[in-house]
Amino acid sequence: MADIRRAAGQLLIMGFDGAFVGDRLHGMLAEVQPGGVILFARNIESPSQTHRLLYDCQAALAGPAFLCVDMEGGTVDRLKNVVYPAPSAVEVFGTVDRKLFRTHGRIIGDECRALGFNTDFAPVLDLAFAPSQPVLGSRVVSPDPKQAVLYAREFLRGLADARVIGCGKHFPGLGEANLDTHHELPSIAKSWRKLGTQDLAPYRALRAKLPFVMVAHAAYPDVTGDRVPASLSSKWMGDILRKKVGYRGLAISDDLEMGGVLANTSIEEAAVETLRAGADIYLVCHNEGHVMGTYAAVVKEAERDAKFATLVEARARRVLAYKKKVRGWLKQSSPPTAQKVEQLRKRLRRFEQDVHRRLAF
Repeated sequence: MADIRRAAGQLLIMGFDGAFVGDRLHGMLAEVQPGGVILFARNIESPSQTHRLLYDCQAALAGPAFLCVDMEGGTVDRLKNVVYPAPSAVEVFGTVDRKLFRTHGRIIGDECRALGFNTDFAPVLDLAFAPSQPVLGSRVVSPDPKQAVLYAREFLRGLADARVIGCGKHFPGLGEANLDTHHELPSIAKSWRKLGTQDLAPYRALRAKLPFVMVAHAAYPDVTGDRVPASLSSKWMGDILRKKVGYRGLAISDDLEMGGVLANTSIEEAAVETLRAGADIYLVCHNEGHVMGTYAAVVKEAERDAKFATLVEARARRVLAYKKKVRGWLKQSSPPTAQKVEQLRKRLRRFEQDVHRRLAF
């Protein structure tokens, strides 16, 4: 790719403030040409407004974008106030019904698709160990990796049925983390053997089914001998995720604005280092100044370092190749009608009732 600025943009998924695309945001999107955008509750006021916001973001870009949201159900449900709350992963898993696991993914996927999204950063593959329960809670389903895989595989199938791209997170695993990576850098003292048989097992089992793998801001000193977070570690992303796990999809850093990564470095340096370590895409979810700062830092480093420029171009080709592969999925749906939204609400209510009925047995 001759245009390093365009290549650098493809490696960024950005968040922003506001519920519509004004001149300032349109100018930023047009300049950066990000690979995608991500919405949060602060951006979402109604189904039709959300669809229009995503439509206008896409219209500002030269090529198809990942239009992203975190939709797991339960505590991480960005659409609960404009459609209807979806049950949590642990509730659905508690039914021990694979059909309901898949329906969970399908109904969340249909909800995402109706409002204009094409990418859902779910399911969570972290294991439900005691240290992380205060942080992860109902987002994780079991301490047994086989059971976590059972749920996640069906959830991903449900998303795919709705033509929504899924993502396994948070590699290599936050099940033993007793700190919230949004605020601090957890240091997980766990041997390579235990990580391999426990936390990494879902990634090995699902490596061919995961379009994205999100890499965590957590350190594993017993494996790497340092406190560098996995999201900035070539050992974790290059050696382990790619070579030992055998993952061939897109690796994405968790939000670089989190305290777990900023404990080590500036956000601009983090953007450069996560790409150098093996990420294909990085997330900057909130501060628009950080969006522009990280983008500028990646471009500047590529202009300074020919080897890094080659890496940026190669990563951008990977992203664009995947977008071409799923180009049908990246086409937006029609705007949601009031009838369509009401149908989704009814489906979610029925699903909630089905889950609670099974849990009562």
